[in-house]
Amino acid sequence: MTTDTTRRGACEISWFSALCDDDYEFLGVPDPRLRSSWEHCRDIVMQAETGGFDNILLPSGYALGIDTTAFAAAIAAATSRINLLMAVRIGEAWPPQLARQIATIDQMSGGRLKINIISSDRPGETMPSAPRYARTVEAMRILKTLLDGESLDHDGDFWKLKLAPPSIGTVSGKAPLLYFGGLSEDAREAAAKGCDVFLMWPDKQETVAAIIADMKSRAAKHGRTLRFGYRAHVIVRETEAEARTAADRLLSKLDAAEGAAIRAKSLDSTSTGVAAQAALRENAADDGYAEPNLWTGVGRARSGCGAAIVGDPDQVLAKLNAYRDMGIEAFILSGYPHATEADLFARHVLPRIDHAPL
Repeated sequence: MTTDTTRRGACEISWFSALCDDDYEFLGVPDPRLRSSWEHCRDIVMQAETGGFDNILLPSGYALGIDTTAFAAAIAAATSRINLLMAVRIGEAWPPQLARQIATIDQMSGGRLKINIISSDRPGETMPSAPRYARTVEAMRILKTLLDGESLDHDGDFWKLKLAPPSIGTVSGKAPLLYFGGLSEDAREAAAKGCDVFLMWPDKQETVAAIIADMKSRAAKHGRTLRFGYRAHVIVRETEAEARTAADRLLSKLDAAEGAAIRAKSLDSTSTGVAAQAALRENAADDGYAEPNLWTGVGRARSGCGAAIVGDPDQVLAKLNAYRDMGIEAFILSGYPHATEADLFARHVLPRIDHAPL
């Protein structure tokens, strides 16, 4: 094995802590040991920090699991190196208050906080796509202004605010990077206008390349540039046969009706991105592989990110490097169970990648 450091710059390698009751030994079969709790999700983060990951996604869902902002504040004080990618649901937030929370947690972490913006509805309400994403763009602008330490004079459709910046600021004095994903027309335009890192879910390589090209063009029209991230599951073993066996085992106890119920329960179950994941799965080969080493079986019992990179260490590394060659600079990876798969990836693949936080 050789370490790949010659052709590409460093990329960010993140893991995932299952704050939204998304951890299994057998997909779709609830396990009380793996339910979201402070202890379980903390242990995943600590495993990722010990393993050398750069960052960890702390997801957010209104109906499932535990509160992300409260968890991020607690885990900031419990960690020393790993960055924290805190998901925030804009439909649940008042931006000036969120700015203070972000600045406070960033201080608690010593400047290790990043933000995953989710263009959510308010709990119990449904807003059409166009205004919901327009509200998200406003929120990103407000957050960046206040967290850059600037006074705010904002006259928007959703907020009309004249405010001094919070008295507490981030360690850097600047807004943390804003990560954001979505495939609809409204989502792509919102990303082009406001985010820093555009996130994609798994797809065939030609589709990923086309999305990157489209988003570069959209951002340029607004005088901006974007960085690109890729969110996927991963199953790595010493041999490809062992990895494929592990993938099959993950689904070995799944009831099809239960899988459909899990997908339908998700708040994003009707989104354009979820539809794209379903299409990828439906058009895959009989064994569930959409292309070499990209397995769509995860999506049978999960809304959202629905495919995994499956293979031996060389194959997984080659897959990641192919995405890097297309312009991906950040990966958010996960696996089931999350702590176990984090350890396997950290031992088999992570030492062979030139990686660092964005």
